[in-house]
Amino acid sequence: MPLEAVEARRLYRQVADQLRALIDSGEYAVGSRLPTERELAEQLKVSRPTVREALIALEVEGRVRIRVGSGIYVIEPANPATSVPATLIEGPFELLRAREFFEGAIAEQAARVATKDDLARIDASLIAMENVEHPGEASMVHDRAFHVAIAGCLGNAVLVRVVGELFDQRLNPYFSQLAHYFESPRTWRAALDEHRVVRDAIAARDPEAAREAMRDHLARSQERFARNFGTEAGAVPAPARTRAARSAARPSKPKRPPKKQAAGSGTRRR
Repeated sequence: MPLEAVEARRLYRQVADQLRALIDSGEYAVGSRLPTERELAEQLKVSRPTVREALIALEVEGRVRIRVGSGIYVIEPANPATSVPATLIEGPFELLRAREFFEGAIAEQAARVATKDDLARIDASLIAMENVEHPGEASMVHDRAFHVAIAGCLGNAVLVRVVGELFDQRLNPYFSQLAHYFESPRTWRAALDEHRVVRDAIAARDPEAAREAMRDHLARSQERFARNFGTEAGAVPAPARTRAARSAARPSKPKRPPKKQAAGSGTRRR
């Protein structure tokens, strides 16, 4: 028998597989409620975002139903012909953490090299975002345009494509299902304010502020998706603790006016 490549399973899929096996074995009968996210995280020795990704995967597969304010309940398995296959889709938090690191570095460089035309494209996307309903397809188009416009400041088609492809992962069924619970006009306004902070840091040619503003925006996005489903009180999402710790560990620096650039500096090779 020929050997087959060994493929590492993502952690949230391992958690989903364990929970599915317990359901199939009758440990959790149809109609019963699963332990809370906190209890599952403690028992499985994983983070709560990992548990949440696993629960969302099981809901998309038609194995559980999440009832905000009540809990997570086992339901009759969906028709196999209509259920979503257990493919290796990136989890929502995994994607946001990757974007936090990657796009933070891009925003930092954009603050060094952005031109007036670049800023005009960023501003156009913000204006469009201000005049669109959310959640909806149009709001995602303009949100994507904002992030792609910042990547475009660097004049590198590969970076533009990667940023766009990472954003497009929001269209995967797991991310869409999670967004269904937590995205609203209120969260859209918060995200829009965070976008403006990124834009202003780039316009001020402050690389450090631009990097931190972008990372803060994507960390806050994780916080919004990590809010409790309503069955537990007083829990602080892990991203909030991480962001607070990062801010506390970094000493504050006095603001200084942007440096004047010599003629011809900061130009890019297209």
